[in-house]
Amino acid sequence: MNARVKWVENVMFVAESGTGHGIVLDGAPESGGKNLGMRPMELMALSVGSCSSYDVVTILKKARQEITSCEAEVDAKRVDATPAVFESIHLHFKVAGNNLSEKQVERAIELSADKYCSASIMLKSAGVKVTHDFEIVD
Repeated sequence: MNARVKWVENVMFVAESGTGHGIVLDGAPESGGKNLGMRPMELMALSVGSCSSYDVVTILKKARQEITSCEAEVDAKRVDATPAVFESIHLHFKVAGNNLSEKQVERAIELSADKYCSASIMLKSAGVKVTHDFEIVD
C-alpha cells in the first residue's frame, strides 16, 4: 500500500491513494485553514466506520441476508490534551433489509469488531475504547 500527501497552501493538503483516489484535507480557520476539506482525525474516525461497515455488509451478504441499507453513525471522543488522540469511538449501525435476522446482524458486527476491521482493532490495541450497537430499521 502506498499513498502521497501533497501540501497545497496554509494547512491544506491533497492526499492520493495508490489506487488513484484523492481527498482534500484542511484545517479550521483558527488553525490557518479555510475549512475546505476534512480534518485528518475526522478521516481516521471515518476509516473506522467505513472499515467496519464494509465488514458488516460483506458478512451479512455471505449469510444470505437481504440487506438493503447499512449506515454507521460514528461518535468519536478525543482526550483534552496534546496529542488529542481518540479515547473512544462508538459505532451505531442502522441496518435495513428484508427479513433480517437480529442474530445475524449482531454476529456480523461482532465479527467485524473482534476479527476483521483492521482500523478499529488497530486503535483498540492502542487503548481506544471502540464500542458498537445497532438497530434494524424498516
